[in-house]
Amino acid sequence: MTRLLIQTQTVPVMVNLPGIIPMTPAQFSEFCLANRDLRIERTASGEVVIMPPVFSDTGNRNLKIAQQLANWADLDGTGETFDSSTGFTLPNGAIRSPDACWIKLESWNALTEEQKASFAPICPDFVIELRSASDTLSALQDKMQEYLDNGTSLGWLSDAARSWGGSAVLGVSPMSDCRGFPHERLHQEIDRQNRKIYIYRPDQEPEILDNPETVSGAPELMGFVLKMSKIW
Repeated sequence: MTRLLIQTQTVPVMVNLPGIIPMTPAQFSEFCLANRDLRIERTASGEVVIMPPVFSDTGNRNLKIAQQLANWADLDGTGETFDSSTGFTLPNGAIRSPDACWIKLESWNALTEEQKASFAPICPDFVIELRSASDTLSALQDKMQEYLDNGTSLGWLSDAARSWGGSAVLGVSPMSDCRGFPHERLHQEIDRQNRKIYIYRPDQEPEILDNPETVSGAPELMGFVLKMSKIW
């Protein structure tokens, strides 16, 4: 067995395994099962992206977002919610794990039990991504566009991080973001005075909310209101 020791600190790492990549869905599933402690995604072109665990405060905020979405979905009854540990196979072949997402019940029920027990071949109808210390804003914006291109009808990108410096990563050149674009390592801190929500819908420019107290999911998710005071 070939083992890779990857010390990422706060930066996602793109791993190319000659002769193995692009992995088949079964091979990628086996790779993830053999590395349960890693956060792993796959790009549309087949690269494997290994991400560091999020910092504790980001994990807490992720949970609170998923909790609010799940509470609404339980009362609404028209869809299913999923947390950041869930992988989905998008129509373009990428396997992505949004921080929180929601899928219409009729779409979820149209899948077979075998499909549900895998990285289900479906793009969520609604996704939320929370920017963490390992994320550049441009990389997440590209990721949100990828969701829209593959069928998402509503996406929220929560950004409370500010980049304050950058340095190239020795021994890994070039570094790549979650879609394979080179970038430098960015050190980030939380900027409590510059918090934004980017709202994405198909065929529209993103709407930007500055430091909102709440964010409404209407009309796509009628009745869902995310209370940002519990997140920020």
